Amino acid sequence: MRKSVIAAGALAVLALGLAGCSAADSGASAAGGTKDWPKSITISLVPSVEGEDLAEALDPLTKYLSKDLGIEVKGVVASDYAATVEALGSDQAQVVITDAGSLFNATEQHGAKLILRDVRFGATSYAGVAYTNNPGKYCADKPVTVKYAASGIDLSYCNGIEKAGADAAGKGPAGIDALKKITPGTKVALQAATSPAGYQYPVVAMRDAGINTDTGITQVPVEGNNNAVLSVSKGDAEVSFGYWDARTTVTKEAPDVADKVVAFAYTEMIPNGGVAVSDTLPDDLVEKLTKAMDGYADSSKEAKDVMFKLVGLSDWTADTAPEQIARYGEVLKQFSK
Repeated sequence: MRKSVIAAGALAVLALGLAGCSAADSGASAAGGTKDWPKSITISLVPSVEGEDLAEALDPLTKYLSKDLGIEVKGVVASDYAATVEALGSDQAQVVITDAGSLFNATEQHGAKLILRDVRFGATSYAGVAYTNNPGKYCADKPVTVKYAASGIDLSYCNGIEKAGADAAGKGPAGIDALKKITPGTKVALQAATSPAGYQYPVVAMRDAGINTDTGITQVPVEGNNNAVLSVSKGDAEVSFGYWDARTTVTKEAPDVADKVVAFAYTEMIPNGGVAVSDTLPDDLVEKLTKAMDGYADSSKEAKDVMFKLVGLSDWTADTAPEQIARYGEVLKQFSK
């Protein structure tokens, strides 16, 4: 999953070599638009690819949008997700493809409009998962083996968070009361404080369960979801947290992970990122842009491949679920003091 950045102003924008004209800069008309449409707009994003492959990955999207909108669409690379927000606020970009935390900051700080949400494997959100190597302590029932359809791997779950005989759904919150069984001094593996599934949502859930996450547990710092799972598999921690389902990333290093590491709780759902636009853009341009981007992945096989290669997505959807983004903002505020 793409990493979230807590505060949009935390880092300065690196050089954005291209800057689109704002709506106020142009009196020219565009195909299907009005005289208020700008001559060009700029998209700022953090791509999944690097180096010389970037132009190859980005150009098909901008060319597609330019043709559909009848105006020039440029693409620039931000140094990180916070930089996309800074670009939007300074009008160096009028469209941002960014993470959920930055979407919240863009709407709160700059009046941006959320127009699309990222879709990965058919979902716009995902759960943080609590893993353990001690099911006797955290499971109220015998763990069941359920297939994780995205990879075809059978994994173990308890506390009724998944149902035997059906593919795993990964819907939370579920089994969350089991976090109360974390006793003082328990070794809990936590990822960096910017990780939604590996730190932020789990810490909020543990605090809600009455656990002092500073003094009531022994924190075991780990880097990445794979290491969060391995820490439990190897016995370095009794509990860890990661995205659903990070166990599939370590099956080579830990062939017995499906049985040895049990998922016993899901946090509330964590939103994927998406697309936001500047409030300087005319409404009819935003409407057409939204429709064009929403249809991009289905416009051709090449487009679907480009989208996955560029930003690691399978689609966008206009079903933005803004309440999830707002909730994410509430979570982020707990870690921005």
